Amino acid sequence: MSGVQSLTISEAEGEQRLDRWLRRRFPGLNQIRIERMCRKGELRIDGGRVKPASRLTAGMVVRIPPMEEEPSASPAQNPHVVTESDAKLIQSCVLFRDDHLIVLNKPAGLATQGGSGQSRHVDGLSEALRFGMDEKPRLVHRLDKDTSGILILARTSRAAAVLAKSFNLHATRKMYWAVVAGVPSPSMGTIRFGLIKAAGHGDRGEGEKMICIHPDEVRTTKGAKAATTDYAVIEAAAKRTAWLALVPLTGRTHQLRAHMAEIGHPIVGDGKYGSNRQTNDGEGWGSQLGGDVSRKMHLHARSIWIDHPVTRKRMRFVAPLPSHMQNTWELFGWDVAAAPDDPFADVE
Repeated sequence: MSGVQSLTISEAEGEQRLDRWLRRRFPGLNQIRIERMCRKGELRIDGGRVKPASRLTAGMVVRIPPMEEEPSASPAQNPHVVTESDAKLIQSCVLFRDDHLIVLNKPAGLATQGGSGQSRHVDGLSEALRFGMDEKPRLVHRLDKDTSGILILARTSRAAAVLAKSFNLHATRKMYWAVVAGVPSPSMGTIRFGLIKAAGHGDRGEGEKMICIHPDEVRTTKGAKAATTDYAVIEAAAKRTAWLALVPLTGRTHQLRAHMAEIGHPIVGDGKYGSNRQTNDGEGWGSQLGGDVSRKMHLHARSIWIDHPVTRKRMRFVAPLPSHMQNTWELFGWDVAAAPDDPFADVE
């Protein structure tokens, strides 16, 4: 049993009811006990008496009487606890929020959901994105761990259902920016290779890789799925590398990465699909440029067009480049401001 504690409410914990905050910090604590502590004056905020529904704000000090269990202090002990540094990180990624959705600029290297060996991910950190709501926001689509950029979360069950349906019906439009090895020719085109999953290296398919097959073979190949990607070259650096806009017309796993590697122009930093070499062996380039170019993945979910889940207003969100890609743009003298919002807009 612990003694009296005084806990300061962090930025991530603010804008919620006292009883809900307590139940998350002390999983074994029930509502009856909380109400009893309030009636007896054992629970206090900044020295004053409180009610279970009292609202918390950052900086408040909560006095807690002796408890039978210690509050969990880390995500390893309690997956609902987000450290203050992680809370600041995920909150700094917010590009937009209202009562129905949150738009993030996901950092490269942060997984979207948990999995084998993934204890730190957007789904877990979204506990720090409640901003006064009773429940944490819900993922409605995903990005690969090493892909940065736009990620949408729904703040209500209704919004989640509407947005999930929009993604499933391809009513949303996503555009990625990528740097690839070599320069595709023609400068604009459509890739239609089907995709089939190769055997993974774990029980849940960890390490899975998608294999491209000819479009005519999709119907007769078990497990194969049709996949279509539009691409357009925005800028090129001689014949060595190019800045591309990519629009996935289907939403297959690793679609953009597999498609670009299949046509001989893997995404820079994608050793899984393009190998880590820098040369062109006649079948396509390796995925590294060398020199001062980062070895990290150069794939970024730049923008998305969606219908708002409640107002139905068409909205566009844009995510700034991550630092490693910004450095590559500066190295090649590419101007982000000069790029068209949608290079495919006038294509029939």
